[in-house]
Parts: sequence; structure tokens; C-alpha cells
Amino acid sequence: MLLPSSPLGNQILQKDELAADRAGLRKFGPCGAGARALYIGSKYISIRYYIVWGEVRRVFKRVAMSAGGFSGRGVFGSMAYLVVQYGNGREKECYFKMENELDALLDMIRKEHPAVPTHSAEAEKRLAAAEAERRKRPQIRLTPEAEQTVQYLERAEAFLQKEPAVYRDLTVSAKQKRIVDNMKPQAIAAGTIVGIAGILAAVYGVYGLLAGTGTGMYFLLGGGVLFFFVFSANLFPGKYNSRKYADAEWNRAVEKSRQYIAGWKEPFPVPAQYAHALVLERMMRVIRDGRAEEAGYALAIVKSDLRALNADVKVTQEEHDEVVEIKPLFLVCDYED
Repeated sequence: MLLPSSPLGNQILQKDELAADRAGLRKFGPCGAGARALYIGSKYISIRYYIVWGEVRRVFKRVAMSAGGFSGRGVFGSMAYLVVQYGNGREKECYFKMENELDALLDMIRKEHPAVPTHSAEAEKRLAAAEAERRKRPQIRLTPEAEQTVQYLERAEAFLQKEPAVYRDLTVSAKQKRIVDNMKPQAIAAGTIVGIAGILAAVYGVYGLLAGTGTGMYFLLGGGVLFFFVFSANLFPGKYNSRKYADAEWNRAVEKSRQYIAGWKEPFPVPAQYAHALVLERMMRVIRDGRAEEAGYALAIVKSDLRALNADVKVTQEEHDEVVEIKPLFLVCDYED
């Protein structure tokens, strides 16, 4: 155990209990799940804190959009945070670099700790209101062909839901590819210069400390802050922000999706790069609204709807959450099959 995890709530595990719990820890990015507690990372240190499960009141994902909005011109990346509410209204937030790891943690909590809500209180109210609104809308009588298509799409979605990590991997790699593809060379160059300056300042700071100068600590801290700022902003050249790596990750995710849907007993209704549960949900919505009867045409309408969403269009929170997940898939493929 390199660093002990500090308690955030009122319940504290004894040293031996904490060690035993961390020994069986399942890691999810900077966080982790033990039998006794939920572990949360700080800004730079993983599993820095813990909250005993009995004090966890609610956990949910908070997503901050980066520049670009819904337009095809911007980055269309997002930053995902785990929010944990515990005790008597206290709250802790933790940034996840890989959103699929956060989704996997929430899936685990839903399965193993079903009493813990995994949506914010506001989201639960919006979902309930949206469901009530949907029930009030007049139901369109579907043709036999449309009804068969909906059942076909429902079977396909159920198949995807058996392995949600497959389609979530598509979203994560597509977002990363969008970010990398839209990074300006000037920003990378500036980040490189600042990052190297930070490293040199930190090295000089170490030398100053060893030599006994009074300014060594300032150079060390200042240089470290500069470097970590550039590194966390994804501006320092490296493996994970190179176009070659982003392209390889996207191709890997698409191939993984292709292999998975090949195991379905019927021809899959969408290409592998669009094999996401929310894409199928939107296709079924199109059909139930009477806008299409067969899957191919429904997908074309979904594409058209997503194209029409730009930075000037106002949408509901639910629509926003869906678009954040699936529009990057279409953007990186230029809406082509």
C-alpha cells in the first residue's frame, strides 16, 4: 500500500480492515470498489479516499462538454466525472480520463448495490417527467411491417446490452479521435515548450534543493505545476494524444464491434461503427413516431436528425445525453456506412 486511503465519511475502517478491503479492490480508473467501501481518487492520486458503502447515498455521472457543441466543426469531446453524495448531503467529485471505466463502475454499483441510486435527483425527476409525457402522447398505430421492424430492433438492442462495454468502447474511442483530430499543431507546439520548461524548472529545483539554495523548492513546485497542467490538458506529445494511436484505437473498437455483432443470429440492422444501443433506441423512436417503417430508412432519419443538431439548437437534457454518446460515432465516419 503506497498511500493509505483517507475516510471521507464518519465511518472509519481500522488499519487491518482497510488493508484487507484494498487487497480485494476492483479498480475502475482512479476509483475502486471494495467489499466494505467505495474508493475515490483525488486530482493526481488514485483511490485516495474511501466511503463505507453504508454512507453512500447516491452516485452518478456528470459530463462537461468541451468546445464544439453539437456542430461538426468542434472537438465534441467531453469530460466525465463521478459524483458521490454521502453522509448528510456532502459530495465528492472525481474526474475520469476514460469514460468507459466510469460506466463500468456505475454498472457494477447497479448490479451489486441496487439500493444506491445511480442518477442525480434532478435527472430522476427529468426521466420521470419525460416518461409521463411520453405516456400522454397519442400512440400511432403501427403497420405490420413497422411493428416487425421494432421487434427486430428490440432483439438487436437486447443482444448489444449483453456486452455494453463493446458499444461504450466505440463512444470512448470516437470521442478521443475527435479530440485528437481537432487538436491544432500550434497548441501542441506551445504545450511541448511549456512542458519542457516545466521539466527543466523542476530539475533545476531538485539541484537547488541539493545545493542548499533558497529558491530550489519554488522552481520544483512551479515546474511541476507547469508540466502537470500541460499533461492534464492533453497538450504534451505522447502516445495517447497521437493521431496514429487514436486511429488505431478507433479501428480496434470498430473491429471488436464487428466481431461481436457477427455472433448474432440475424443480419445486424446497423453497421459495426454505429452498433450502439442508443442508435437503435432512436431508430425505434423514429418508427414509433410514424416517420419510417424499415430499419435502413430509420437509420437514415437518425443521421439526418443528428446532422441538424448544431451549437444553435436547444435540446432537452435527455437529448443532450444521448447525442453526447452517439454523435461522435457519426462524425468520425462522416455519416457514411
